[in-house]
Amino acid sequence: MTTLMIQGTTSDAGKTTVVAALCRWLARQGVSVAPFKPQNMALNSAVTVDGGEIGRSTALQALACGLEPHSDMNPVLLKPQSDCGAQVILRGQVHGNMDALDYHAYKAEAMKAVMAAWRSLSERYDVIIAEGAGSPAEVNLRANDIANMGFAEAADCSVLLVGDIDRGGVFAQLVGTLELISASEQQRIKGFIINRFRGDIALLEPGLDWLETRTSKPVFGVLPYLHGLVVDSEDSVSTEGSSEAGALNVVVPVVPRISNHNDFDPLRLHPGVNLIFVGPDQPIPPADLIILPGSKSTRHDMQWLIHQGWPEALRKHLRYGGKVLGICGGFQMLGQWVEDPDGLEGEVGHTEGLGLLEMNTRMVPGKQLKQVSGTLACSVAGATTSVTMQGYEMHNGVSEGPALARPFAELEGQPDGAVSHDDQIAGTYVHGLFDAPEACDAILAWAGLNQAAAQAVDYQSHRLQQLDRLADQVEACLDTDRLRSLLQL
Repeated sequence: MTTLMIQGTTSDAGKTTVVAALCRWLARQGVSVAPFKPQNMALNSAVTVDGGEIGRSTALQALACGLEPHSDMNPVLLKPQSDCGAQVILRGQVHGNMDALDYHAYKAEAMKAVMAAWRSLSERYDVIIAEGAGSPAEVNLRANDIANMGFAEAADCSVLLVGDIDRGGVFAQLVGTLELISASEQQRIKGFIINRFRGDIALLEPGLDWLETRTSKPVFGVLPYLHGLVVDSEDSVSTEGSSEAGALNVVVPVVPRISNHNDFDPLRLHPGVNLIFVGPDQPIPPADLIILPGSKSTRHDMQWLIHQGWPEALRKHLRYGGKVLGICGGFQMLGQWVEDPDGLEGEVGHTEGLGLLEMNTRMVPGKQLKQVSGTLACSVAGATTSVTMQGYEMHNGVSEGPALARPFAELEGQPDGAVSHDDQIAGTYVHGLFDAPEACDAILAWAGLNQAAAQAVDYQSHRLQQLDRLADQVEACLDTDRLRSLLQL
């Protein structure tokens, strides 16, 4: 078994896409390969085949390998609940809430989960492609590091360092990172990958020669800037969308603790949708459909909506015949109250909701983590034939009230969500409900999209196409003979 770790000079150097590209490249050759991320901090996550929870980016890498995501692939997941605190998830299950200082002291214990998960994967796969987090040169975080060189040293694995040239300063990034790590860690770095290059490679070659001379380490290759690449992002919300005349205007408030915003990736790709994300202090534009997204801190984000004027905007939107959809935390906000008696998502207490659905939600211990499938309710699907849907649940809250008598969907014989009597307001606990084209088209038709105008993209097929595009760049732009040697293939 061989482990290769991809680390980056910065948080956004492109580690995730490089790991996904390498995983896809290896899987296409029949290599038994799996992704691994020791520690991840992200609000976008996926449900695993073993009933756990991992970062969404690692789940994408599992897809690149042709695997179902497993909790061993991302043994430590941190889901921020405030600027200084996060929910700590170990090997897929909630361990508890910690502030930053407490977690820093706990990392030695967390490392045990990291190494146990890595050893378990190592027994099942021939190659592990690991992804670092942030930068290995964060000198203030080096004590008890488990995300970068701390893991690489413990696992005794080689490292490739990725730098992003698109933002400038890539040579300073690479050389500076080497200068700030220890001699043994420097030896672990076997070479560099330069990412997101635009232009004539001939103009870059003198710099590559200088870098190899300066560091005595090879450049494994230069990956191009891939225009139009759409893969699962970890934290940042992309605001790209259609601006076609006559498109359905879908507006999403970017609440501070937005979670699983990858729910909206299929809408970004939909030719009939103009997807608009609205951040703090931005004007709220006219919409056909307003979607309240998932939230890691529902009560906190409900207060943010109030301060930003969303309740009034929603009431006006509904008066003019618009539609509203709430997903998970957004669904909870549509009710009358959200209670958190145990402080699972922050301070103990209760917060008044939007009052658009007659229901209340109570946060209870024991997070629901499961993949689900079923059919949309006829009030949403608008058809006598059933429209299938699938996705996953990931929440603590339990909702109760008369509104649930008109469910949004039926999942394996159980009702989910709610639809108002006037069919203008709907809510569901299911993430990923737009991934399947049939369900996506039905929900958008409910919101007012003319189905003759456009049809949804098959999002899963699109993801695989994007992964193949990444793997093609590995084959074309990296020194694959050197890579195979490094991986002992």
